[in-house]
Amino acid sequence: FPMENIIDRDYNYVMSMDEDGWLVGGGYKTFDYSGKMPYIDSSHTELLRIGSMDPDKGGTSIDQVYNAMANIEFSPFSIFPEYLKGGGGHHSGDNDDDGEAPSCDVTLIVSVVETYSNDDSYSEYEYFLDNLFSAMDNVGGGPCMDDHDTDPHVSMARGVKFQSSYHSEQYMYEANLEVAVWQSMYPNGVVIGSNRYASFPPGRSGSKTYVGYGNLYFFFDRANITKAFSPSRSLGDDEYTYATLYKGSDVSGYYSSTTEIDFNYGGSGGNQGDWEHNPYAWKATMAMHDMTDGWDLPPNCYQEGETFLGIPLSRKSDSKMQSTSSFQSQFDFENLIDRNYTYVKSFGTNHGWLLGEEIGNAVGSIVDKDTAHIPLFYTGTTNTDMGGISLSNIIKVVKNIQFGNLYIKPAFVFIDDNGHLKMQFEADSTSALGYLYDNLCKELGISWNYNSPYNSYGIYTNCAMHAAGDRASYGCGPDNENTGGFCPQMTMAYSVKFQSEDSAAAYLQIANNYVDYWRSLYPSGVAVGTDQFCPNGGCLGLFLNRYDLY
Repeated sequence: FPMENIIDRDYNYVMSMDEDGWLVGGGYKTFDYSGKMPYIDSSHTELLRIGSMDPDKGGTSIDQVYNAMANIEFSPFSIFPEYLKGGGGHHSGDNDDDGEAPSCDVTLIVSVVETYSNDDSYSEYEYFLDNLFSAMDNVGGGPCMDDHDTDPHVSMARGVKFQSSYHSEQYMYEANLEVAVWQSMYPNGVVIGSNRYASFPPGRSGSKTYVGYGNLYFFFDRANITKAFSPSRSLGDDEYTYATLYKGSDVSGYYSSTTEIDFNYGGSGGNQGDWEHNPYAWKATMAMHDMTDGWDLPPNCYQEGETFLGIPLSRKSDSKMQSTSSFQSQFDFENLIDRNYTYVKSFGTNHGWLLGEEIGNAVGSIVDKDTAHIPLFYTGTTNTDMGGISLSNIIKVVKNIQFGNLYIKPAFVFIDDNGHLKMQFEADSTSALGYLYDNLCKELGISWNYNSPYNSYGIYTNCAMHAAGDRASYGCGPDNENTGGFCPQMTMAYSVKFQSEDSAAAYLQIANNYVDYWRSLYPSGVAVGTDQFCPNGGCLGLFLNRYDLY
């Protein structure tokens, strides 16, 4: 399946998405204009959710999964593409009357083709599921594992905001027309696979193994396949013909002959009615953004972007799957992480602790490096053709701003209205940080409320999420009396779900005890850095996204 054909990488229809962007269709390179997380293509359809991998808390260990899979056999399963849909699944208030564009998830629905032998009324896939659950039970699989198979689907993108309901409808039509082509190519489904070689986990050093066709895989998280399980037989002639059709044949005839969609994908727009994004409803408080959702873009900005200026706070990661440098030695945020899940139950996204996740974490969160930071000013897309500003021009303007060492002082840990766990830092409008924010708005903020930016280079952007007239003295919006975008906060984890209200209160008490200690240690704040990075402390960083400090 050429997934690239059903995503809108050029933003012809889509306005914005969450920070992960398209999860399928090739992944993202580091210097993508959108600034999305530089992850590999993680297309997959889940058959069984293992859940927690901590046996002490009802989970199933990796070794138990491997042992169970070693005791069952399965034939290659064919997958049939059903339709692509939008809507549902996201928490961003699609039906709220808040003037913002609604958001949705985009999903490709597929099915496992049921095959039968010897006039049996039970399909081979149903036998496989029975054997799989029996094998998991025999190795002591925990109760956190689902007790049923997952409805097959491919999650493509989350928190998607289209430019209008018309753009949403046009995207759904074009994408489903491509699905109709796939259906004509594979009328009885197709066995998934490749004749290439790969290493597991992906991108790691070590010997590569032949991928082949019809494998099942164990995903530690959506970005890390740790083991492949081969089917009990090779492909038949017809199966191989279809499995190699797209890459080995001229398929242009399927595209030219498929001009209509003969299946129902109604409701794929999320049933949100007629609407259109109004860029003139943009306001400075939108700088206070939920990164698990898309942006509402200002006027004359035609592509989202995650690029921002901020203070790096990450430290060298203990993870063996990711590496990072240490950018500060003043705060050890490891003290704030509930590694044993005493208080935290799960997270609402694939991401766990943004302060650094560890391999083998019980909930199977993506093993990310420490990305701790304080975002100060979102510059948006670096695509100048879509209203943005290039990296070189950002650097040119910012280098010309004379600001002092940036001192920061933690204030408290809290849970925001989106359920994200954050640390607030003191927002002193008279500080060097406040002075810098004021000047970034003056020189790179968008024209708004009769205020226009000015800098000596004449270099501007339409895609900054801050107004030219905004000032640090306006504070941070929208939940207090202030109305600005000056929000020095560090996100620690997205959509945290605690074991109970008492657990949440206990965690916040412990976290804020550490904050009180740091406040006593640095009564006037501290300019962070290390001997190797920013030795004098208090530097500003240019981030392509929260993952990449440029």
